[in-house]
Amino acid sequence: MVTALKRDTGGPAEKHRQPCKEFYHENQPSQTLRRSAGRGADHVLRFIFEKRRPPNRRYRRREKRDEMQTILIIDDDAAIGNLEQEVLERAGYAVQRAYSGTEALLLLRSSRPDLILLDLMLPGLSGEEVLPKIQGIPVIVVSARAAVQDKVDLLLGGAADYLTKPFDTKELLARVAVRLREAVRSPLAAVYTCGGLTLDTATHEVRADGAAVQLTRTEYAILKLLMQNPGQVLAKSVLLDRISADTPDCTENSLKTHISNLRGKLRAAAGREYVEAVWGIGFRLHAES
Repeated sequence: MVTALKRDTGGPAEKHRQPCKEFYHENQPSQTLRRSAGRGADHVLRFIFEKRRPPNRRYRRREKRDEMQTILIIDDDAAIGNLEQEVLERAGYAVQRAYSGTEALLLLRSSRPDLILLDLMLPGLSGEEVLPKIQGIPVIVVSARAAVQDKVDLLLGGAADYLTKPFDTKELLARVAVRLREAVRSPLAAVYTCGGLTLDTATHEVRADGAAVQLTRTEYAILKLLMQNPGQVLAKSVLLDRISADTPDCTENSLKTHISNLRGKLRAAAGREYVEAVWGIGFRLHAES
């Protein structure tokens, strides 16, 4: 692209223009000096810019984000949440936010963070009520409650760690790094239960009313995800996205067949329906089967 800047130092040079003398300087804009006797001069600067295609930064950011570990902050205190988010993002983590227990559970229907920071004093559902509903994700309770019994009860109730407010940000990052490292080295082995259903992630054993149920890899992944979100309707797109790492061969067309087979096996073992199809939306596991 060429941009010209013209400065008229005299009269109307266009009418009295004479042959001009041009000066070119390396690594500088080209300069053209046109003189006309008694009429001043036209001084024209030409700036030549190389037109370059900008890098696809959006793609690069998305690619980088895919490699990030994601942390969900559940805290209604905006100031503390903002501090935690800033510290975590500077450390290279992706951050999600929820400001109530209900909002957190809704968010967990469609996304699965690598770790959760959970406050206890939340509007609606409290942290104590939310904790048992979170399965398979390490949870660090971050609370102003400093009583030993509170810590003991929550750690025995499923929390991976307990951090007391106010806290040092270095300690926060250290605890987050340790819990994530433990989760990577030895993924949390959980036993999910819902009604008469049990699913052991360590042995991959599934039982319905005590009877063993043999499932395929895809059926197991679907049931595990449904049991992690009992009573919640999961859209087909969410199911496909969340089980894609374990079952890359499952497609939108085959998902219905896999779920139909899963429902049939559970029905044959227990004599009742566990998985319900919600027309036009997706599927859910009966929370009180």
